[in-house]
Amino acid sequence: MIRVDAMWLAAEPVDMRAGTDRLMARVVEVFGAARAHHGYLFANARGTRMKLLVHDGFGVWCAARRLNQGRFLWPDGTASPPQLTPAQFDALVLGLPWQRLTHMQSITRV
Repeated sequence: MIRVDAMWLAAEPVDMRAGTDRLMARVVEVFGAARAHHGYLFANARGTRMKLLVHDGFGVWCAARRLNQGRFLWPDGTASPPQLTPAQFDALVLGLPWQRLTHMQSITRV
């Protein structure tokens, strides 16, 4: 498996026809550089498709995911790119509310 130390989310939508070269250019534009063992997530404008770009130190991996129903919960384009925890990433790719995971881990009202 590929080692991924950090996962970053690009808030602005991208054209899903973009390949690895165009996505890598977008990573450099948004994040300043593509760091080894970091993953970068992109979504389309409708939020139904996402692409993950991972620089493994030797090359670039690109993976795609599509939801048949619903949408990925994506921040608006004005937010700074957040770093996701592994639990947030797992929730995001399933279409769950990943932004609220920390609030959902404890019950404060009955």
